[in-house]
Amino acid sequence: MSSPKRILLIIGGGIAAYKCLELIRRLKERGHSVRAVMTKAAHQFVTPLSVGALTNERVLTDLFDLDEEREIGHIRLARDSDLIVVAPATADLLARMAGGHADDLATAVLLATDKPVLVAPAMNPAMWLHPATRRNVAQLKADGIGFAGPAIGEMAERGEAGPGRLVEVPQLIEAIESALEPETANSGLLAGRHVIVTSGPTHEPIDPIRYLANRSSGKQGFEFAAAARELGARVTLITGPVSLPEPDGVRIIHIKTAAEMLDAVRAELPADIAVFAAAVADWRVVAPQTEKIKKAEGRNAPTLTLTENPDILKTIAQPGPDRPRFVIGFAAETQDVLAHAKKKLKSKRADWIIANDVSPSSGVMGGENNTVHVVTADGVESWPEMSKAKVARKIMERAAEQLQAKRTAAE
Repeated sequence: MSSPKRILLIIGGGIAAYKCLELIRRLKERGHSVRAVMTKAAHQFVTPLSVGALTNERVLTDLFDLDEEREIGHIRLARDSDLIVVAPATADLLARMAGGHADDLATAVLLATDKPVLVAPAMNPAMWLHPATRRNVAQLKADGIGFAGPAIGEMAERGEAGPGRLVEVPQLIEAIESALEPETANSGLLAGRHVIVTSGPTHEPIDPIRYLANRSSGKQGFEFAAAARELGARVTLITGPVSLPEPDGVRIIHIKTAAEMLDAVRAELPADIAVFAAAVADWRVVAPQTEKIKKAEGRNAPTLTLTENPDILKTIAQPGPDRPRFVIGFAAETQDVLAHAKKKLKSKRADWIIANDVSPSSGVMGGENNTVHVVTADGVESWPEMSKAKVARKIMERAAEQLQAKRTAAE
């Protein structure tokens, strides 16, 4: 950041509240000042003593505390910050924010503020996916509230997993500093452009119950769609089956098979940029069964006859009137990453290949971060590990610059 900022952190009552201690420490390392408000429920998970020791400020908790009101007052508190961060934002706190409640210090501050607000949700997946929470989130987004997450993963409750985890501290700091940055010239780099993004896996049916697929959370593709939208593009996101919050302002087409994905891409052309981040299954069953294949004692396992799926990247990247002006493919490999990516760049006729290691030890599949190599005709540029959101933003900015360079050269 170019200068230190004043951040008001509202800590909600969830098990993830402990992460706020690390968040405060990291923000202060970056030179920001942090004041904290704790809800009554937050006291069950972290203590005001711990929070105050890290902020070096008095922790505020009670709307009706005369000493606190005399010292700063909730109205002044609401206005005397550059950004208000709510983490963890529980389902109850989101509901009260959406309803305009002001029955404790946290909600009174949020209702009285004229500053940007960023919330980081954390709750059980069933609560996050409940229609009431979805309505509240939609209302808050319409009101201009920013969101960081939630992430997908294991919950505190045994056996529970899905969307609802508080994003990790590095990703939350990225979101905070992005919210603090003023609008930049890059915000309209893709204004007037059409960007197509493919994401997630494809499911190729064996029978009505079973299918062939590749592992993919869809996170990186969804981040590409969000980044392109932030840069001003009209975005079409074509996605296989995933469990992710849908990015705002993006046209989303849901498909299941590779053939459906190819048809959807063709139907959305022309495009200025196409990003093929989907993990498309390489093969499909020639004749899927219409009924569930039953196993029986003494009977051999069924034999599946496979055929190749259409190569979507190669098909769309071929020269012709409908080819997108800039085509970006992915090479997700478990070994010899750069060798395979360079070969793919040539054989698929893409403009760029984004190569990454997806071996089990990499942690990329389903994770929040990625380590990529940008492979072009000019060589390879290897980037350090960063969040998938940041990878997407940087690549989309670079692609926008390439489009502009092509236009300038043509003129």
